[in-house]
Amino acid sequence: MESIKRFHQVLKTRKPIIAMAHLLPLPGSPLYDHASGMAGIKDAVARDVEALQAGGVDAIMFGNEGDRPYVLRATPESVAAMTAVVAQLVSQVKIPFGVNYLWDPVASVGIAHATGAQFVREVFTGVYDSDMGLWAPDAASAVRLRSALREETLLFYNINAEFASPVGNRSNKARAESAVFSSLADAVCVSGPMTGQAVEASVLQEVKSVLPETPVIANTGVRIDNVEEILSVADGVIIGTSLKIDGNTWNPVDPHRVERFMDKVRSLRGS
Repeated sequence: MESIKRFHQVLKTRKPIIAMAHLLPLPGSPLYDHASGMAGIKDAVARDVEALQAGGVDAIMFGNEGDRPYVLRATPESVAAMTAVVAQLVSQVKIPFGVNYLWDPVASVGIAHATGAQFVREVFTGVYDSDMGLWAPDAASAVRLRSALREETLLFYNINAEFASPVGNRSNKARAESAVFSSLADAVCVSGPMTGQAVEASVLQEVKSVLPETPVIANTGVRIDNVEEILSVADGVIIGTSLKIDGNTWNPVDPHRVERFMDKVRSLRGS
């Protein structure tokens, strides 16, 4: 019960809507725009943050979604750049916020400490056959870093990684239960196969059945047409693609989509 209580205290509501603020490609990544530079990255994500807050989302999570192809270990220049951008925007953020460096949990914890983020989402556990190669994240180093920094940042563990398949045959619920028991997850995120693709409600229910006292979050593919079903099971959602112009991950946030989505969520909460 302590995990659920802390989750609600940090996110300041039940069934929180955590919206993604995707950063444009950072220095060092192939798609980085040298002409607009760091100022262009900051200005673009600042506009998204403004639209998300005006639309009424409960929390924001900054992520380096633009850094394709993704790496499994953060580079110094991208960590420095992401930290600098988020730190410059902290005064603009009036709601809880988190960070996610794809796909490095240790770097994510470090950025959270430097910027004052209240939560981190990453793939912390397991071994995967992924688009990035053989992927073996290091939960112990990330959790020990949090402890060494004397932080209380919540750690959201994505237990079925996007762009990847797990090595081995453990079920989603077995991996979720183990992430909490052995690796100290504060919350568990359940994903579809790729960014923007929905997780089935039956999978969420399977995970929630073994983690009744741990927050279970729908991590991908949440839309206005499926949010009612998802929130009937999940303790919260992380949403990005469907709040963008034309529902395209790489477009800016669409203020009208945010407003319509949050109107729907408010009506669900009211009922």
